[in-house]
Amino acid sequence: MAVNDVIRSGARSLAVVDNIHAQVSDPTLVREWMKGIVKGAMEAECIVPGGEIGDVAELIRGLAEGKGFDMIVAAIGEVSKEDIISGRNIKSGDVIMGLRSSGIHSNGLSLARKILFKKWGGRYGAHDIPEGLDKGIVYEVLEPTEIYVKPLLKVAEQLKVKAAVHITGDAYLKFDRLAEFSKGVGFEFNNFKPQPIFELIQKTASELGGRITDEEMFKTFNMGWGFAIIIGKADKDKAVNALERTGTLAEEIGHVTDSEGIKILYKGKRIVLK
Repeated sequence: MAVNDVIRSGARSLAVVDNIHAQVSDPTLVREWMKGIVKGAMEAECIVPGGEIGDVAELIRGLAEGKGFDMIVAAIGEVSKEDIISGRNIKSGDVIMGLRSSGIHSNGLSLARKILFKKWGGRYGAHDIPEGLDKGIVYEVLEPTEIYVKPLLKVAEQLKVKAAVHITGDAYLKFDRLAEFSKGVGFEFNNFKPQPIFELIQKTASELGGRITDEEMFKTFNMGWGFAIIIGKADKDKAVNALERTGTLAEEIGHVTDSEGIKILYKGKRIVLK
């Protein structure tokens, strides 16, 4: 996740470091933690120069005795001044390309947990497989986040990327921040193919007597697109070809408008987020 934030500026990730607070640093758990960190670093093509594990049983509690932990990862990168992706000079008609997510990623996990898992008042056991899913719900929710370092840098090498957005916390509301750098623009989205987990969250909330509106879903979840880039309309085909060569599923998901705000067309409805 941290490297996805770094590349928003056009920077190449250089290194990640971890800080893990554990209930007990059990060797089996440590081995699995390290496997995950190494895999992520390899995907991001960066090094892991250091890290720290501290046993703090008085502060950390897991659902299973001795299994609780908190992992924080930080990343740094570098970019030359002329290659910075600044969010400036975005204009009406520019294309928004979405890069496919692997699922929930890290945004909205607290909400999903309360709705889906019995442990927190939800409906399902951790290993239940609700209709529409092909594996236990705990594995679906914790599906590792896609790392977009290679596709973003590949595109940036071949054409001008005007802006890049990591669709995490606040989800599609994050696009409004770009209006601070390119005044007077807005964003309209019209192409969504959310994974089944998102529909399950809404459906289960309704079955439990609650309601999560489509508007709230787009303010909380990535809804199938974990990262986005904004490019000139003439560069669309070139961007698609570059992304496909990295094995990344990417599609045009919207465009920039000359009307401020964020609008979404979804299931035949028009949703105004801001």
